[in-house]
Order: sequence, then C-alpha cells, then structure tokens
Amino acid sequence: MIRPDLSLPIPDDITAAHFIGIGGSGMSGLARMFLARGIRVSGSDRADSTALRELAALGATVHVGHDAANLSDDVDTVVHTGAIWPENPEFVLAKERGLHVIHRSQALYWLIGGRRLVSVAGAHGKTTSTGMIVTALRDLGVDPTFVNGGVIAHLGVSSGSGQDDLFVIEADESDGTFLLYDTSIALVTNVDPDHLDHWGTREAFYAAFARFANEAREAVVISADDAGAKLVTEQLTHRRVVTFGEAPDATVRVSDIVTDGPVAFRITHEGSTVEARLPVPGAHNAINAAGAVAVLLTLGHELEPAVRAVEGFAGTVRRFELHGVERGVSVFDDYAHHPTEVAAALSAARTVVGDGRIIAIQQPHTYSRTQEMYREFAQVLEEYADHTVMLDVYGAREDPVPGVTGELVSGAFDDPSHVHFVPDWQEAADYTASVARDGDYVITLGCGNVYLIIPQVLDALGRSGVAPAKRGAE
Repeated sequence: MIRPDLSLPIPDDITAAHFIGIGGSGMSGLARMFLARGIRVSGSDRADSTALRELAALGATVHVGHDAANLSDDVDTVVHTGAIWPENPEFVLAKERGLHVIHRSQALYWLIGGRRLVSVAGAHGKTTSTGMIVTALRDLGVDPTFVNGGVIAHLGVSSGSGQDDLFVIEADESDGTFLLYDTSIALVTNVDPDHLDHWGTREAFYAAFARFANEAREAVVISADDAGAKLVTEQLTHRRVVTFGEAPDATVRVSDIVTDGPVAFRITHEGSTVEARLPVPGAHNAINAAGAVAVLLTLGHELEPAVRAVEGFAGTVRRFELHGVERGVSVFDDYAHHPTEVAAALSAARTVVGDGRIIAIQQPHTYSRTQEMYREFAQVLEEYADHTVMLDVYGAREDPVPGVTGELVSGAFDDPSHVHFVPDWQEAADYTASVARDGDYVITLGCGNVYLIIPQVLDALGRSGVAPAKRGAE
C-alpha cells in the first residue's frame, strides 16, 4: 500500500485531475465534486461498475484497468488512495512526469477550501452519521456541500455541492488523514481500536482522536457510552464538549429504545424530550441519530425540528440494504467489517427477521485485521447469526499472510456446526441456498467485494434442485 504523505504540497489550481481507483464510493464522490467545479476528470479502476458509468455520463473519461496510457498529457494532478500498489503504472508515470500526486484526503482538503467544516470520525457509524446529518440539514433548509464514504439512499449520491458555507465530510482515521482538516465541529461516534497496522498501539489510536477533537474550532460531539470515547474524553481540553448516548449524564440522551421493527426511541436535551422513529432498524442507529441531533444542536437548530429532520434518513447503500427476495428468503448486504459492526448489523437484523433465521455470508477484510481479530469475529458471528458461510479473506491493499484465511475464523467457532468455510463463491451461493428456508435473512458482510456474490445467491435460491444441506445446515 501507499501511505499518504501529507507533507506533499497541494496545488493552488487544478485544471485536469486523474483518479486512480475512481470507482470507489469515496473516490467517485470526489470525482463528482471535481466535475461540478468544471475540472476535467479522468480515472481508472480495476473493474467496470455503476459508478464508472455514471461518471462517464457526467463527462469524465474512465478506463477499466490500470495502464500508463490512461494518463493523458493534459493531466496536472493525480489523486490516489492508499489501496494502490507503488508499482501502479499510472502512479509511476505521474511521478516520472513530476505531476502533483496527492492522496484523496488532500484532494478533499482542496475542495473544502476553508469553509465551515463538520467532520465525522469514529471506528464505526461514520457513513450513517454523516448521511443523517446531511439529510437533516437539507430538510432544515440548509444546503451543505458534502462528501460521504457511501451513497446516501435518499439522495442517490455520496457527494454533492451546496450553496451554503457548511461542508460535511466523513473523516478517515484509518491512516491518520482525519488530522489534515481544519474542522469546526468534530463528531466522534466511537473509538473502538482498529487499523493498528497503521497506529501501532491503542494508546496512539486514542491520542490521535484526542488531537482531532481538541483541534476542532467550535465544538466536540462525542459518545458518552463507548469505552474508547470515554478514554478520549478524559484527554480533551476543548472548551465545548457535547456528549451523546444512553448514559444518564449525556448532554443529548437517548432512551427507551424499542427495536421490534424500525427503531423507536426518545431524545432528551436540557429537560426537553422528543419521541423519534427511524425507517431503519437497530439500536445502534438510535445512538447514531442522537449524535447527529447533537451536531445539529451545536449548529444552532432546535431539538424538535432537528429530531424530525433526522427521522427522514432512509439509510445508506451497503448498510443493511435489501437486494432481493427469492423463495421467501430476503438477501441483504452490509458493509460491516469489524466485530463491533458485525454485531450491530446482525442485532438489527434480529429485531426485524421475526421467526426467520439469520444466515451470514462473511468475507474477512484484510489479512492484518483477520489475524488480529479472528476470535472476536467468530464470537460475534456465532452469537448473533444462526449460521455463517465463511468466504476467504479480501486482502485489499495487503499481501497474503500464510495461514490467514477465512478458515482461521471458522476454526475459532465453539460449535463447528454453526459455520461452513467455502472459499469458492459458486459453491458458497449454492450452499447458502441449500441451508436457507422461507422467512430467513441472508446477509453478506464485509467492505470488500462480497456484495458481488448476491446475484449468485439469488440465482441459486431461485433454481430448483439446489445442493442438499451439508454439515451445519440447522
């Protein structure tokens, strides 16, 4: 992988930008913003996608596959993620030409351009919380510019240009780039240690969040419940700290959470209580909503209108997203790729599945995370899913590590009948269809490309004569 070098200069003017990995949700959102600024945009990705086709329709020049020939002579700036290899031919040629080569976070910094910034950070819940804030602001008559890490379902995009001075972003802690931005209001959803391949220690991870929060110009909004967030709060010296959560002393308190369907709850602030209901399930979304409301309050909005505006949030793509129903089996996808996120996603599914069972199709993400957390993954999958179909590791930016496969996770289950390791996707789809029955939920889990197995699962469910149930079917 390429670690971002935030010391590299960011150009004052950009006329033609090339994005390496333009199809990703974050990168495609940035590319849209560049196009909206009238900048010529080109880019490449390793596979065709809806995002590439949409960008082409907006005027971008897109390429499937990475090749030095994709880098046209008029490009002055190349934008990349940390997920590409140093040997990427477009990256190498850009360096040889002496072009401005910047990380995506620096491209976002350039776009922000000094506007009043709301930065949403945390190990989990960033995309949902950012989506809630943006959706609510628009409902309240504010027209913010925004860049999110996932598509906001109600809007159909992950980024948009607004007329007001406010800019809302999902800030990435994985590589430290969230420290680059000049944040006005910092939202910290939680501080569950992750990405220790970058940070090294939990203490360094906590310290980075404390720095991020303390440097906010106006206010810090931080979880009152999360253990890591509480450790960070102890390190805060900021003059204005707003807490949210179920804790009795939270500034914005959520209570009376009811999860038997779309989640309902109450939010209390300064003695006033408002009842709320979201169209998305899960207790974790009630907590996310409280954080979003807290941000809206710091921006000057009143409690009742703020809660009503957040209620309009309809979810984000790849967060408990229904893709189809076959033979009475509903097939969902969720981006969850950390044990805490997996537990939250499956807990939310449990509240709405009724008498049906939950069958998880898990794709572990990166060798380093799998090696560090395979026991935790096994524990939450065994606790929250009725059965798990385990795929192999999606390595992303990392080289394979001997012995670190999906079988490492499946082998850590206490009861092997609850899991089946199937590295071949078609076999996994057929096996899932043989296990599933009317009323069940199948949920793909992971932030890699696991969602691509969904058409195979739906097809297998729809076909007659599926493979007989194997070990662990019940």
